Amino acid sequence: MARLLSVNVGLPRDVAWQGKTVHTGIWKTPVEGPRMVRRLNIDGDGQGDTAGHGGEQRAVYVYQRESYLFWQKHLGRSNLVPGQFGENFTVDGLADTDVCIGDRYRIGSALFEVTQPRVTCYRLGIRMEEPDMAALLVRHGRPGFYFRVIEEGDVEAGDEITRVADGPERMSVSEINALLYLPPHPRERLARALRIPALSRGWRHSFEALLAQQHDDKTAAGNAGLGPTASPPPAWHGFRPFRVSRKISESGTVTSLILDPTDQHPVAAALPGQFIVVRLGPSAAPAMTRSYSLSSRSDAASYRVSIKREAHGAASRYIADELRIGDVVEVGAPRGSFTLRQDARPIVLLSAGIGATPVLAMLQALAAEGATREVWWLHGTRNGHEHAFAAEVRGLLAGLAHHRSHICYSAPDPGDRAGTDFDTAGHLDARLLQSLDVPRDADFYICGPAAFMTDLAAGLGALGVAPDHIYTELFGTKPSLTPGIAATPRIAAHLPAGAPGPGPMVSFVRSGLNVCWGPAYASLLELAEACDVPVRWSCRTGVCHNCESGLVAGEVSYAPDPLDPAADGNVLICCARPQGDVVVDL
Repeated sequence: MARLLSVNVGLPRDVAWQGKTVHTGIWKTPVEGPRMVRRLNIDGDGQGDTAGHGGEQRAVYVYQRESYLFWQKHLGRSNLVPGQFGENFTVDGLADTDVCIGDRYRIGSALFEVTQPRVTCYRLGIRMEEPDMAALLVRHGRPGFYFRVIEEGDVEAGDEITRVADGPERMSVSEINALLYLPPHPRERLARALRIPALSRGWRHSFEALLAQQHDDKTAAGNAGLGPTASPPPAWHGFRPFRVSRKISESGTVTSLILDPTDQHPVAAALPGQFIVVRLGPSAAPAMTRSYSLSSRSDAASYRVSIKREAHGAASRYIADELRIGDVVEVGAPRGSFTLRQDARPIVLLSAGIGATPVLAMLQALAAEGATREVWWLHGTRNGHEHAFAAEVRGLLAGLAHHRSHICYSAPDPGDRAGTDFDTAGHLDARLLQSLDVPRDADFYICGPAAFMTDLAAGLGALGVAPDHIYTELFGTKPSLTPGIAATPRIAAHLPAGAPGPGPMVSFVRSGLNVCWGPAYASLLELAEACDVPVRWSCRTGVCHNCESGLVAGEVSYAPDPLDPAADGNVLICCARPQGDVVVDL
């Protein structure tokens, strides 16, 4: 008979780590007497990062005495105490190999259901004073698991644990854990896992991503279940020379470039919504690297990008004033995961200003395929002088069977005609979306300034749109995402101190930096940190698949686990070193 050995609770605290402040609830200590277990946690307990370690499906974490004995021997430590691994329940029995997802257990007067293995993050390394602890738990297959609380009630150390129902499919915690982290990820077992109703949403999305990866590209490297939305690898490494064959004035502030490869080889087809990296080389000045969304469907001959002239934008001024037809620029292959999903739901394309470019490519793709699903085009700009692509969009929409359009001018000129050039004087915002009665079951693609996207995404959520139906693309650098790290003042990205290194060129495209690699850096992550480039990472061991992992686009997206080089798919930019010129989506 399994038994509850200890009930452990603890409230979040701030701890110092590598010069940063981490807010974490990993410190748990045993309590005596009965404790009430509620839907989200135990009385007296709390989580510091509710995105990764809390919520209804991760209310109670369970770890086993058997694993304690293993780690005492493996680590050579005798000072491990209940709660050391951040668990709420220390138990005798309930091995990961025996417990199945969906199993239900009665403990005291409470009823629990197993929802997922524990996803271990860097904070366990802080608690254990073992930096590699998160990766070690994955490597040795001892994650422990989470309970959902079906019936609230009192529990107490010494209570017997009784299984009262078996989970469907009888897939153990160990089997589910290995199915994500270890190859070969068999399709039939992924399908079995997805038939378990109790499986938590994060793990379900990971298995769905693995299935989609196998369906779309059976030769793809890496593990789509551990990173952000998968996209095909770049068609070529580094940069290729392209010639400016045309310059087109799209509005008073936007110029389009038509780029043709100088080597006469066909360009790679891009997914609608992807971007390319362009390296500009003005005379007597350092090269400038920028990422620009493709503003049209790519064919076999050329790419089109469209750039808004900014008052203080060196690259946009150079393109508008100095770049000439016939000049050569360097181009990185199309990349990015802000792309159309293939399903039957309605599509709402929302943009502001130059944010129209990626969603315009999506609209072109929908028109080319003769899409029959409902398509909405919602766009905001300042006035007719700055309204790029107006005629092009009207022509594309006219070719669609079911479409709606609404244009907002925030400051119309006297000659701008309401009802003809634009529909609403004002901003495109959540209140307008509600008045337009946009379909709540649609996929929403949003591009524009950061505040615009944040406000619209929040407004759509308030209207009942599911978060996984809202997709955004941001021009410029994205904020760091290290769960639990206290916010610090933002420092502008810059070249590292000291002389340039002798190695290959590393292009941080969202930050606009070109940096020569040098021996002073152990990894691309260290170089990014030396440049104060915002890095969206979850932990240095790469096992936090329910956080936003995967730092680098393209050729260095995946690197091996330093503890197990044969392991498949861990997203570990911390280990990557460039072997040649690389493009980093930071």
